[in-house]
Amino acid sequence: MKWLDRLIRDWRIREALVHLGGVGCVLDVGCGDGALCRSLASRGVGGVGIDFRLVIPTEVTGFEFVAGKFPDALPNGELFDAITMLAVLEHVPEGQKLDWVRACEARLGESGVVVLTVPSPRVDAILAALRFFRLVDGMALEEHHGFDPSEVVPLFESVGFQRVLHKSFQFGLNNLFVFRKNT
Repeated sequence: MKWLDRLIRDWRIREALVHLGGVGCVLDVGCGDGALCRSLASRGVGGVGIDFRLVIPTEVTGFEFVAGKFPDALPNGELFDAITMLAVLEHVPEGQKLDWVRACEARLGESGVVVLTVPSPRVDAILAALRFFRLVDGMALEEHHGFDPSEVVPLFESVGFQRVLHKSFQFGLNNLFVFRKNT
């Protein structure tokens, strides 16, 4: 991962952390190398990080890591206060997105939240140029499936989530969404 990949990732993490105050147990879907989990652990939060391309991080107190695909590889029955998906939903094939959102609803405790980021469609061309010039390398552009952020709210609301927040950041190139599970 290059310095620009880390800068972009860390910016997403900072945006998400603002909305994870007061949670005790987090499921980080697409946890990568565990960067968000490390930040949460430093605040006394525990949970599970899952990623089918898991890069086993050094031990992160309070976190278990699962190498596998969400939701199938998760241990059964555990509920979470929050689920994070930072730069993940755009990588989910179209026919599986609704199943993922339903799995989020099933894995959240009462009044749990989902915090996610998705890039603007303009990002693909920018990242392709940055990758061409070898300024980034951690972006799986071929997996973005042409995802449009305007699909996020209707997708989550169709399962009964309530939108708490939608804002853009990173100069309008990224979107942060926060949804609360209706009880």
